[in-house]
Amino acid sequence: PMLEFSGSCAGCAETSYARLITQLFGDHMYISNATGCSSIWGGPAATSPYCTNKEGHGPAWSNSLFEDNAEHGLGMYLGQQATRNRLADKIRELSGVTESAEKKAACEEYLATMEDYEANKAACEKLIAALEADPDCPYSKTILADKEFLCKKSMWIFGGDGWAYDIGFGGVDHVLASGNDVNIFVFDTEVYSNTGGQASKASNIGQVAQFAAAGKEIKKKSLAEIAMSYGYIYVAQVAMGANPAQTLKAIQEAEAYHGPSLIIGYAPCEMHSIKGGMMNCQKEMKKAVDCGYWNLFRFNPAAEGAKFTLDSKEPKGGYQEFLMNEARYSRLTREFPDRATELFQRNEKAAMERYDHLLKLKAMYEG
Repeated sequence: PMLEFSGSCAGCAETSYARLITQLFGDHMYISNATGCSSIWGGPAATSPYCTNKEGHGPAWSNSLFEDNAEHGLGMYLGQQATRNRLADKIRELSGVTESAEKKAACEEYLATMEDYEANKAACEKLIAALEADPDCPYSKTILADKEFLCKKSMWIFGGDGWAYDIGFGGVDHVLASGNDVNIFVFDTEVYSNTGGQASKASNIGQVAQFAAAGKEIKKKSLAEIAMSYGYIYVAQVAMGANPAQTLKAIQEAEAYHGPSLIIGYAPCEMHSIKGGMMNCQKEMKKAVDCGYWNLFRFNPAAEGAKFTLDSKEPKGGYQEFLMNEARYSRLTREFPDRATELFQRNEKAAMERYDHLLKLKAMYEG
């Protein structure tokens, strides 16, 4: 892993997800990070929790504003692509004029593997070695000046639900709709965690938060389904503590997909006030999925056969017990008991309807 000593809250789910992504792609990933919790633990003053491997390679991290992080990440990707395309043009020229069979083969192998990271990594090493063996060649000088851009990079855009569902949603939608090969990971805490616990469009019915002191009236926005409606965006909902294998598979599939991807990770937070504290964070994720509060699924446009996979099993019951395990819900029973009963019933009803809807989606794609 290339994320350590982050200074986040104990048990933070956000860092668990980010850490896993760095284990998979850390030596060749760019991160554009929305302002919020993930920028506080991701880039505290005077330190960085992101680190490098023995070769000195690690995540290239940048923080953007709360409202334009998706666009900022797309700009990082497009800038890198523009540089790679310029280098590719030079490599094509070199391939056409060089008298060295070794150099020509290295150029052609590089050009053939530009969008395949593993193959391109080996091709880059061969090309750089061939160029460094002939340092006086003007092509060698031009290409080697930007050699760090030669290898394919993995572009990730990180942020919380306040950014992705609310203030930065227009940018998220625009970037996903652009069709570019970027990966968006949303740390869904269902509340504005970093700014004092205000309700967001990701907050659920009956949840107590600032601006929803008597429990939120309206159900959670379905960001995943909005993205799925395009048909060409990879979309997944994950919960690491409920199904680590599904989380890992979704992240790997998203990165492998040559197009935009959106992964929404359920992220229990200090603001949820879980009984027993954040040491139970991963267990709370499992409870959320088992009772049907949170659903696991993947929509992969590149999949052969069924493109939609429902990874959650049928809810096991215990929905109201799950809500009562977190003070963000249970406090409503003390302050507005009658209202709590009504809102929690609506919350559960909406969750069961959501699962039934996902079953219909599954049947539709299988049919």
